[in-house]
Amino acid sequence: MPELTAHELLTTTRSVRKRLDLERPVDPALVRDCLETALQAPSGSNAQRWHWLVLTDPEVRREVGALYRKSCRAYLESPHAAGRLYADDPQRSKVQARVNDSVAYLADRMGDVPVLVVPCLQLPSEELPEGNQAGLWGSILPAAWSYMLAARSRGLGTAWTTLHLRYEKEVAEVLGLPSNVRQAALIPTAHYTGDTFKPARRTPLSEVLHENGW
Repeated sequence: MPELTAHELLTTTRSVRKRLDLERPVDPALVRDCLETALQAPSGSNAQRWHWLVLTDPEVRREVGALYRKSCRAYLESPHAAGRLYADDPQRSKVQARVNDSVAYLADRMGDVPVLVVPCLQLPSEELPEGNQAGLWGSILPAAWSYMLAARSRGLGTAWTTLHLRYEKEVAEVLGLPSNVRQAALIPTAHYTGDTFKPARRTPLSEVLHENGW
């Protein structure tokens, strides 16, 4: 894979769903290499309470995939589903429909993705602390995104999803997680088909930028 500039990497790391190669194995060393990069991310007070579950066992992936599919079906039927957003905007609704379709596609195949990565935080107690949730999750989300960027730079596709957390306890039982370990996301990881990614169309900065106040 050609080396990407920082700008290219940041603007072309997309959520890969339909283009994940479900047949091609992923070298475990490649995933470990990406996780080594992820460990360089910042965490609150430099606590580094993160843990990473790498799921490659077919039966474990199947069980997690089944729970993900169950949750995703409920999501797709809800008013918050991607395909129901911006229905009054003809251009944007087309994009949302494609996103909705790709989400449904992955939901039926999550258990077939060669590698599933679950970033977690180990907390001092079983309960989430009150108050500053941004500080808590800010200690794992940058590292998870670094993992996804590292994967992109090494020819792997990923997608960020948290839909499985509707059944967080059930997934935790499948994975044997201690009661004080909380999951942050589920990141399917695989080689991808095709060879092109481009920046996505986004809301113009002028519409979301606020200087010195709202």
